[in-house]
Amino acid sequence: MALSLGLNCLRSSPIVCYATSNHFHSSDAAFIRRAAELADKSAGFTSPHPNFGCVIATPAGNVAGEGYLYAQGTKPAEVQAVEAASELSKGATAYLNMEPGDCHGDHTAVSALVEAGITRVVVGIRHPLKHLQGNAVRALRSQGLQVDVLGEDLQSKIIEDARKSCLLVNAPLIHRANSRVPFSILKYAMTLDGKIAASSGHAAWISSRKSRNRVFELRGRSDAIIVGGNTVRRDNPRLTARHGGGHMPMRIVMSQTLDLPEEANLWDICDVSTIVVTQRGAKRSFQKLLASKGVEVMEFDVLNPREVMEYFHDRGYLSILWECGGTLAASAISAGVIHKVFAFVAPKIIGGKSAPTPVGELGMVEMSQALDLIDVCFEKVGPDMLISGFLQPIPELTPIIPSEDETFAIDPTVSPYESSIIFFYKTWDPYGAFSNFSPHPIQMFDSNGDYATWSSVEHYYQAHKFVGVNDPAAKDCIEKIKSAKSPEEAARMGRSMQRQCPHLVRSDWDNIKIDVMYKALKCKFSIYPHLNSMLLSTAGSVLVEASPHDLFWGGGREGEGLNYLGRLLMQLRSEFLGESSASSVWFRINFV
Repeated sequence: MALSLGLNCLRSSPIVCYATSNHFHSSDAAFIRRAAELADKSAGFTSPHPNFGCVIATPAGNVAGEGYLYAQGTKPAEVQAVEAASELSKGATAYLNMEPGDCHGDHTAVSALVEAGITRVVVGIRHPLKHLQGNAVRALRSQGLQVDVLGEDLQSKIIEDARKSCLLVNAPLIHRANSRVPFSILKYAMTLDGKIAASSGHAAWISSRKSRNRVFELRGRSDAIIVGGNTVRRDNPRLTARHGGGHMPMRIVMSQTLDLPEEANLWDICDVSTIVVTQRGAKRSFQKLLASKGVEVMEFDVLNPREVMEYFHDRGYLSILWECGGTLAASAISAGVIHKVFAFVAPKIIGGKSAPTPVGELGMVEMSQALDLIDVCFEKVGPDMLISGFLQPIPELTPIIPSEDETFAIDPTVSPYESSIIFFYKTWDPYGAFSNFSPHPIQMFDSNGDYATWSSVEHYYQAHKFVGVNDPAAKDCIEKIKSAKSPEEAARMGRSMQRQCPHLVRSDWDNIKIDVMYKALKCKFSIYPHLNSMLLSTAGSVLVEASPHDLFWGGGREGEGLNYLGRLLMQLRSEFLGESSASSVWFRINFV
């Protein structure tokens, strides 16, 4: 996608690199920046995980292979690059925008570099997550590879600029881990005289079609889009990413009074879900109406941007795009939850004393109090000017990222690292490999009764919602889910089809879904010894799938969830330990 989080500011004309001693640093910097550009291609697909890119360069300075992570659970960037480079990998240098982040016990990325014959690895930044930081660097060095980290082993002005490109491409993860709220971008379009609508409220269209297409791209890079009640009432938006080429982000409406129309485009959840956040007790009858349409409603004792963003942090959201009016924008800025601004300025003048502006009252009375943007970029988009910059600097990477409660404690009184309870969520925490989204293919029977490989447990689980249904559409859905590029994509397909075409879902699904998940998990933990060992190592601990919003498979926000995924893993652990004990007894009887 063309719209990056800031890489365009650092890009220059293409650089041809020759790895001579005189241009050692410039060559390393150019290849690292290329790795960052590759990593940026996955923005919006890998969330809440980092964006990874890899470039393999020969001693002569030629690119032999490239790759980037499409989504969590898919082939690592390093594997793609060495496969593309083939024999040219021997004696070559691998350039990575970020230290590899293999799951616990899984060394796919590191092994790919070692086995390919790579002799040197240049890393843009160390992994920002505490339990992964430095692991891959140590593993590579232990295998005899030379590993250089920008800013540590390599230092110069050009190297620092390359390192900055690596920070930018993963700014959402770094900000989120540091601030305990999702990385948030405030986007607006305004006229040259600073208006986002006419005095009448009419706002279509301020910016050009090219600018609007860039907004679609920006949406496709985000986990969710948030608007206020005024935007819903005035514009009736759809908030889709239909021209962006990315995934469809969640839609969030923030309304204190729920003074919203009964019919609105955002209440149509056929393609993507909507969440309404409101003050506790607001218009119960309207809440029931929204619930009947499938819209999720969340109540807050105190409805403010900080509380709302902390909640969506706990739901695992990485990046949120704010497309709200001036009042909510000012509230979000004052709460310190806006990290970056994208302002599209159209060469138009509308005037109007009462015409709304992009940011409401901030309580500032002197120009010296104005907020300055950092790393400002200017770009012409059609007839418009796009001005972007950070309101908050990208935090420096330190060993304390993330904080110790990153794994989403169910009970606030219990530490996530309490020995009696082990929390896991998706695939990004120390026990993330327990997740049904982890990148571990399994071999199970398909709908035709044939032995087949499924890319993850989630692929298998989602597809089996439609197994046995005598309808070509159900069979087509199974095949699409099976070939989905990532577990997240498989989940989106399965859930969307279940909502849109409930008649295609097998009639016994609610009764057998636990058994389907159990069989897939048992296969996974039976064929991967390191996963089996990790599961057995948790003996005596309660396992909790720490999703705050999945009240069936997860533990819920305050421990109110049923935690069936954790229960199944504990059941498997018990079975495996029983088998281990039985084998031990058999061994002693027969051989001792």
